[in-house]
Amino acid sequence: MTIHKAGYTNIAICILIIFLLNAVIQFYAPQAFVFKWLVYILSLVFFAGTIWFFRDPAIEIITNDKAILSPADGIVTAITQVDENEFAQGSYTKISITIALTDVRVNRSPMRGTIKHTQTNGHATVVIESKTGTIIVYRQLPGYTKHLVTYASKGGAITQGDQLGFAMGGSNVEVMLPADSPVSVQVNDAVKSGQTVLAKLKSS
Repeated sequence: MTIHKAGYTNIAICILIIFLLNAVIQFYAPQAFVFKWLVYILSLVFFAGTIWFFRDPAIEIITNDKAILSPADGIVTAITQVDENEFAQGSYTKISITIALTDVRVNRSPMRGTIKHTQTNGHATVVIESKTGTIIVYRQLPGYTKHLVTYASKGGAITQGDQLGFAMGGSNVEVMLPADSPVSVQVNDAVKSGQTVLAKLKSS
């Protein structure tokens, strides 16, 4: 398991806070052994939790141009039919996934193609078009931190399973795909980023 690059600064800040806190306690309360050990334990838990949050475990991604893979770890919370007129024209199926704090936070591309559009405006939106013209829309919605991390660049080629971003705090992602694509998951299903097939493509 490695640490995701989105965590480097946060982990450095965590180490600095722990160092300063323990230095202050050691200076002002050197005889408070019980209190100091409590702080040491809490510091260790805080550091371990930060490392765990920014983990980036290695996974095997089996690419499949006839499938849409889940962009995130989490739980499917809604599957709805929507009319998409902003980034693509027509009827789309929107699959919403909630990412828990204990889930791996790395978001990955649901399919291979070219990035046709990116937008960050309260949420991060990435539009991907396959070589056969299928268009899907991936959207990362912010959690309580209101902070988005996305790596997509307009015009760039992307492979299925490539990293699209990192979900900070509790957050959700949405995938919109052509309405005629048979959906392979149901509400309340647990899904894995780059592994779970959300839907099949009729034309790919």
